[in-house]
Amino acid sequence: MRVTDNMLITNFLNNYNNNLLRLQKNQDMLSSGKRMSRPSDDPVAVATSLRIRTDMARNDAYTKNADDAKSWLEITDSALSQLSELLQKTRELAVEGANGTLTAEDMQKIANEIVQLKAQMVQVGNTQYNGRYIFAGFKTTTKPFSEASNSYSGDDGLIEFEVGAGANKIAVNATGDRVFNVDSTGTSQLLTMMDNLKNALESGDHQTVSNLIAEIDGQLENVLAVRAEVGAKSNRLDLIQNRLQNDNYNFTALLSKNEDADLAQVITNLKMDENIYRASLAVGARIMQPSLIDFLR
Repeated sequence: MRVTDNMLITNFLNNYNNNLLRLQKNQDMLSSGKRMSRPSDDPVAVATSLRIRTDMARNDAYTKNADDAKSWLEITDSALSQLSELLQKTRELAVEGANGTLTAEDMQKIANEIVQLKAQMVQVGNTQYNGRYIFAGFKTTTKPFSEASNSYSGDDGLIEFEVGAGANKIAVNATGDRVFNVDSTGTSQLLTMMDNLKNALESGDHQTVSNLIAEIDGQLENVLAVRAEVGAKSNRLDLIQNRLQNDNYNFTALLSKNEDADLAQVITNLKMDENIYRASLAVGARIMQPSLIDFLR
């Protein structure tokens, strides 16, 4: 086969372009730190990265839900703590009011304190988180408790947050009907008890005041039981948040392993490609050096 100058030049340009392409690819990897800049570089690895990024996005959503759920439970626990303190204070006043030696004036002073405690209980029952009433069930935009009527305007709906794959959900709210012991007529027995205590104190009925102490204890036990459930859910969320954090770390490590370039190897390849590139330039400069003019001198 006859080798022509045109063939030499064409072959040189092909090899030159290939060398330049390898040099550019290694420069891109070194500057970006990634071994892939386009899907064609490694289709399988790109598909793997897409799956990992999808898992990371889903994990981020679960993490956000878990954080929101944790905040909701913390607000609920704080409200229940306040309510239990108010009931404890109510009990102390009831024990004091049951003392038959108190004067009518003393009984009235205690009754006035009971009125204030009840008002604070209603305020706790109407606690909001992020603009939503935490004890109203699904009716989060409706104020659940009325001090005047002792009525409950919420429902028994449980608000759930998805915090993991496979429909892993957790209910974050404690409904007011349970916390405030609401009966079938929609009336809070806890708030009604506060009214009964106030009335007994105002009328000087020491025996009724004494009898109400047991009911106060029952209401306090109910609130403490709900608070224990909230605490258990909060502990579970701590475990879930730790797992999600570990998952995120693992996903990040997998993504790095799949995408990141081996910089030591890239630098070695880059130096080699630079030498090859310089050599190809030198060869190209010599391809057409001999000419007819050189022989006519």
